[in-house]
Amino acid sequence: MAKIKFTKTELKSQQDALKQFVRFLPTLQLKKQQLQMEVRLSTEELERNLAEQKELVDRMSSFLELFSSDAEVAFFEGLVRVRRVLTGEENIAGIAIPTFDRVEFEPADWDLFDTEWYVDDAVQALKDAVSLREAYKVLEEQHRLLSAELRSTSQRVNLFEKVKIPECKENIRRIRIMLGDLDTSAVARSKIAKKKSQEAAEQAAS
Repeated sequence: MAKIKFTKTELKSQQDALKQFVRFLPTLQLKKQQLQMEVRLSTEELERNLAEQKELVDRMSSFLELFSSDAEVAFFEGLVRVRRVLTGEENIAGIAIPTFDRVEFEPADWDLFDTEWYVDDAVQALKDAVSLREAYKVLEEQHRLLSAELRSTSQRVNLFEKVKIPECKENIRRIRIMLGDLDTSAVARSKIAKKKSQEAAEQAAS
C-alpha cells in the first residue's frame, strides 16, 4: 500500500479517487460482459466456418476423383485465381474489428463444349472453399482482438474491485481515525491549557 499523508487534503483526495473508481466500475463490468458475449459468438463463428469447410471438402472429394491427370488438376486450379480479398471494419465495445466481405476472383473463361460437365460445379466449389478459408483468417483476427481486449478489461475490473476500491476505503478509514485522534488530542490540550490559564489567573488574583 502506498504511503499516505494523514491530512484533510489527503482525505478528500482519497474520497475523490474512490468516487471515480466506483463510478467507472459498472461501465467496465458492462464492457467485460459485452466482450465475453462477443468472444463466445466469435468462437461459434470459427467453429461454424470450420464445419462448412469440412462439409465442402467432403463434397469436393467427389469432383477430385473425376480428375484423371495432373494436367486436368492444373487446368482446374487455373480457373480459380484470387484478385483481392475485400474486408471492412466494425466497432465492438470501443475497438476496431475487421469484417469479411467477399473474395473477388480473376475472370476465367472456358469452352463449355470442350470441358466436362462437372467443371462448372467444381470451380464454384473451389471458389467457395477459398472464400471460407479467407473468411476464417478474418474471424481468427476478430477472435484474437476481442480476446485481448477481454483480458485487458478483466484485469482493470479486478484492479478496481480487488485493489483500488479496497485500498481507498482503507486509506480513508485510517486517515479518519488519525484525524479523529488529532482532534481529540487538540481538544484535550486546549482544555489543559484553559485549566492552567484559569489556575494562573486565580493565583494571581489571590
